[in-house]
Amino acid sequence: MLLVASLRGNFFVLQRPLCLSRLFIYLIGLFYSIQRPEFCFCIQNKMQDTKPAPFTVGPQEGQSLSVVGDTYRILISGKETNGAFATIDMLIPPKGGPGPHAHANFQETFYVIDGEVEVKSEAGSYTAKKGSYVVIPKGGIIHDFKNNTDKMAHLLCVVVPSGLEELFIEIGKQVSPGTFLPPPPMNPEAVKKLQAIAEKHGQKVYPPDYLG
Repeated sequence: MLLVASLRGNFFVLQRPLCLSRLFIYLIGLFYSIQRPEFCFCIQNKMQDTKPAPFTVGPQEGQSLSVVGDTYRILISGKETNGAFATIDMLIPPKGGPGPHAHANFQETFYVIDGEVEVKSEAGSYTAKKGSYVVIPKGGIIHDFKNNTDKMAHLLCVVVPSGLEELFIEIGKQVSPGTFLPPPPMNPEAVKKLQAIAEKHGQKVYPPDYLG
């Protein structure tokens, strides 16, 4: 057990195990809280199991969304990780994939489970085949990825911190797992609306031909 006391801004921390019963410690804290309200006692029992349980998601579980013609399944969101990260299962059909975009404040990684995608950025292009791993670091480099083959591409995406999934929830349409909808028409009004939503979630969207 740890006893942490605060008196008028000064903190006293006893980090060595105390040879006192839990009841005695609680009585001390109760006494001081009644007699001296400026005292704040926080008691932590190291023997108490406060470790979070594992988080599991089944093959058909998680929120599935149709986003610009692709189907994304949110495996875990920032709501479950306190904003630390989010993981998204991505199915990219032939000719699918998001247009050029950038996000300066979070890191995005992709692992190619199956198929392949061409990843373009201001730094060049890379064909990510099955087993490849791609990291888009913080900083705001403009990038996109496309499935230029006639087979489905399957990616596992992790973003740190979370937030990207909230964009997908806002712009996407909920579908059954593995279901695909055609991409929505992107007229000037739709593009302007998408850009506004993206900026709200820390992203910038660029014209489709921005990276050539």
